[in-house]
Amino acid sequence: MVGMAVLGCGRIGRLHARNFARHARARLVAVFDVSAAAAQQVAAELGTKSARSLDAVWSDRNITAVLIATPTDTHVPLITQAVKAGKAVLCEKPIDVDLERARNCWSDIASDHPTVMIGFNRRFDPSYRRLRERLEAGEIGRLELAVITSRDPAPPPVGYLKGSGGLFRDMTIHDFDMARYLAGEITQVHALGANLVDPEVGKLGDVDTCAISLRARSGALLQINNSRRSVYGYDQRLEAFGSAGMLQAGNRRATSVESWNGERTAAREVVLHSFIERYGQAYEAEVDAFVRSVEEGRPMSPDFSDGLEALRLAVAAEESLRTGAVVNLS
Repeated sequence: MVGMAVLGCGRIGRLHARNFARHARARLVAVFDVSAAAAQQVAAELGTKSARSLDAVWSDRNITAVLIATPTDTHVPLITQAVKAGKAVLCEKPIDVDLERARNCWSDIASDHPTVMIGFNRRFDPSYRRLRERLEAGEIGRLELAVITSRDPAPPPVGYLKGSGGLFRDMTIHDFDMARYLAGEITQVHALGANLVDPEVGKLGDVDTCAISLRARSGALLQINNSRRSVYGYDQRLEAFGSAGMLQAGNRRATSVESWNGERTAAREVVLHSFIERYGQAYEAEVDAFVRSVEEGRPMSPDFSDGLEALRLAVAAEESLRTGAVVNLS
């Protein structure tokens, strides 16, 4: 039985805490948040304890692993402290908004042989995972083109955006990881961006809409398109095109009911509106994979290096957006 502590009791922390609480091979030992009231509320809901401090988490021998769902600027110190305390770590993306700080984190913990998973939950989505399995099995031949679509229903609050690191490091980072998941290492990045949704985003020096082209070492070309606004819901699609065909994974809806009448055909419900709904199964599978890796002592995937590479692609995309040039990655 893996003893878990969840650090951070916001929306994503609560989701993870609930998943660990009902996992057959995990025990939610404690939750922690700088807001004691938030932690106590989650603890009461799930029948666990609210840790008084981080030191209490690090010293608790019943806690073998932690989930970090705190603000991004706390990830590096919490990963470091957890590893030094001998805990396995599942940390929400990104490792940090600063690539060098993330690299220095690895330098600080590498000698401790850390067990760290980074929360790229989309790798665990049943449809995305099955698409990759069929791609690797050769069903569509060699991958030549891939299109990754990710569009949020609406921009997050300005307060969140100020500390998010920007579109590429906050939102597109999932898609950079998905590009590597499908095509392997990326060698070239070319990014275009615009402010088409919310003027407040532009005032922060960020973009809210982007189209990014990537070239993989294999020769495959990939395109990522993001928007901070999608009036029909949380738009999440994946397409892989190869020499022998195409694989697609589409949006999800509450039901599969269609309406046919004299005015329209095949009318369906809008797509699910939030990432919590869309990736509910993926979050459960992510937790299960983490618990299994801790139990069996197997390497984590996606691991710390995957987090670093996705962040490196985000930095390269920002450089490309700034300069207008294709950025080559060694």
